[in-house]
Amino acid sequence: MASLIRVRRWLVVATACIAVLPGSNAMPAPPAAEYQVKAAYLFNFGQFVEWPVQAYDSPSAPFVIGVVGEDPFGKTLDEVIAGESLGGHPLVVKRFRNIEDISDCNILFIGRSESARLDETLKAMKGRSVLTVTDITGAEQRGAIIVLVNDNNRIRMRINVAAAKASNLVISSKLLRPAEVVGNDGG
Repeated sequence: MASLIRVRRWLVVATACIAVLPGSNAMPAPPAAEYQVKAAYLFNFGQFVEWPVQAYDSPSAPFVIGVVGEDPFGKTLDEVIAGESLGGHPLVVKRFRNIEDISDCNILFIGRSESARLDETLKAMKGRSVLTVTDITGAEQRGAIIVLVNDNNRIRMRINVAAAKASNLVISSKLLRPAEVVGNDGG
């Protein structure tokens, strides 16, 4: 059973990696697999974004992917990151029901259930080196760093580089190339 989970996780991650390689338009995402693809994207963002050293309490602190609101991933996100590490930091998933519950995290996925509280959530993350990711339509214009858009069953990224810079995050050009970039010189 463990080897089957590892193979499944590897396939999801490998497929998402292909989607962010230069020259790739986007990856197909049938409706049933949409959040499997998005989970793989969350995992891969850690490899294409640079966090400041102060983002970690200690050299052995975990790299935390947080989910606030209703969790659309189920166990998929846990399966994708199981046993993985990033820069010597073990990956863990934390789920938060409310904004007030959010503790340290490196990536925060803001679920659609939080649409009405999006501005409040983004304000709570202000000044912290947190990569905010969501699939709430238009959230990049409101300050979310990455918005995952399902466009004809393809997951596309919109990245607000000004919001990333304000959070002291550096996004690799490898991630920016296949994305629609906003918030850059008034973009």
